[in-house]
Amino acid sequence: MPPTTEADPLPGGLDTAAGVASTERPFNDNLLMRGAAGALHGARRLAALPAVAWSKLRPHGAGEPTGTHGLTLRRHAGVLMRALRQPLVGGNRVELLIDGPATYAAMFAAIDGARDHINLESYIVEADGPGAELARRLIAKCREGVKVNLLFDSFGSLTTATAYFDALRAAGVRLCEYNPLRSWRRLFSRAVHLRDHRKLLVVDGEVAFVGGVNISGVYAAGSSLGKDRRTAAPPWRDTHLRIAGPLVSHLQQLFVAHWNQHACETIQPAHYAPRPQPAGKLRGAIASCEAGRRRNPFYRALVKAIDHAHERVLLTTAYFVPTRRLVRALSAAARRGVDVRLLLPGQSDAWAPLQAGRSHYGRLLQAGVRIYERQGALLHAKTTVIDGVWVTVGSANLDWRSFVHNAEANAIVLDAPFGAALEAVFRSDLQCSREVTLAEWHRRGWLPRLFERLARRFEFLL
Repeated sequence: MPPTTEADPLPGGLDTAAGVASTERPFNDNLLMRGAAGALHGARRLAALPAVAWSKLRPHGAGEPTGTHGLTLRRHAGVLMRALRQPLVGGNRVELLIDGPATYAAMFAAIDGARDHINLESYIVEADGPGAELARRLIAKCREGVKVNLLFDSFGSLTTATAYFDALRAAGVRLCEYNPLRSWRRLFSRAVHLRDHRKLLVVDGEVAFVGGVNISGVYAAGSSLGKDRRTAAPPWRDTHLRIAGPLVSHLQQLFVAHWNQHACETIQPAHYAPRPQPAGKLRGAIASCEAGRRRNPFYRALVKAIDHAHERVLLTTAYFVPTRRLVRALSAAARRGVDVRLLLPGQSDAWAPLQAGRSHYGRLLQAGVRIYERQGALLHAKTTVIDGVWVTVGSANLDWRSFVHNAEANAIVLDAPFGAALEAVFRSDLQCSREVTLAEWHRRGWLPRLFERLARRFEFLL
């Protein structure tokens, strides 16, 4: 059974669930604008606080964790709130989902139980495999009167037949194609490379999913089963989250705002803002970014967490094309004695990001960073655990595309039990990985070096 966690209350946060306001009326734009204005006002007040004031922010009625974990939690809580410029939200329950089959099973169960609405956003939506099952379930829910909205990326879903989306639309599913490529004007615009890379699902405003799993047939089998004998293709290794509690309203806001910004038709009226109900004790935040924006809250929070790491940084990503600032942060952490380990793909569906990332290995290895390449599966997970308490799972890779060009969404939680669960997954992946040593790296041939230099020239677009 996938690990779940309900952590003890965390100091350093605020006892508030700032997010979608409670209302019994259908969701509307005015409600969204009032909620956004209130959130912006609160963020500005928090950002204006002096550094010493952040250390005094504590949840009402929360206990004070003692010992090493308590100090580590308080330190990372303050750093995270300053980086995101928002308080942490408590009362959540989070379930870790490993690979496609477990993720689809949980998502389909939530969809089957929907009573009011289903909001789905995915970079890739394919017609075959899980996509066919998804369509069948969404159409069935439409017949029951459930409002269904699907936001998909035009480039990510480029190979999906138009007939697939036509069938969904005819059944009552409201569709939004992000940054369409079907127009010649759009195809040659400067914004053609801006993509919606998020993978999130919100059902009835009560349960949400976020992570790295697309709606795609590549996830038909789990990574533990080995290669598909029919196609000889490697299985895909990925990580997703199921969330219940007040954080769901934050993901709901994120979806509705994205829809209103990019859709050619209004979202279907439904009860999108139910009163947030506590489902556990875990505290965290949603870190998201819009495509094309240079200011990225998730990137800022990640780098700051690495800068303040004292014990270990365990980082997993599918595409590693780091900025100079990230390389400096990782190198500096390793030099001050932090155990920094990177779990990266040994094979990829795109050669350029793989080679561009490898061009940074030398500097990282010299600083003491340990690098592992996953074998036997195509690594697509995007997770990080810092000091055993700072945990993130989401859609953002550690590359320029995620930092600058894509719309992304990550959940960040501060919790020792949940950190331990994800660290166990990291250790399991290391058993299927090969460590890259500095001596071995110096011995690589001229052809890999040539590919690395070539890919490095275009890393801003990767």
